[in-house]
Amino acid sequence: MTLNRDEMAPVINRLRRAQGQIGGVIRLIEEGRDCKDVVTQLAAASRALDRAGFAIVSSGLKDCLSNPEGVSQEDRDAMEKLFLTLA
Repeated sequence: MTLNRDEMAPVINRLRRAQGQIGGVIRLIEEGRDCKDVVTQLAAASRALDRAGFAIVSSGLKDCLSNPEGVSQEDRDAMEKLFLTLA
């Protein structure tokens, strides 16, 4: 299954935000900042990555639901596996 570019714009934005947060985590560690600050930023980056992953899986599921005849069992199994990987 291919990704719909229009639906992926918000995902790309979320990934860019996570990229910035990870850079922030690295800077905080390098500066010797408080553990709480580092973990807070790390948790935010983790949530952003999870949400991006779920948005990608959601896009695939929408495609499956809108055109069930055009989706093979192999594609359905792959979508299930991707979803469970994130869960």
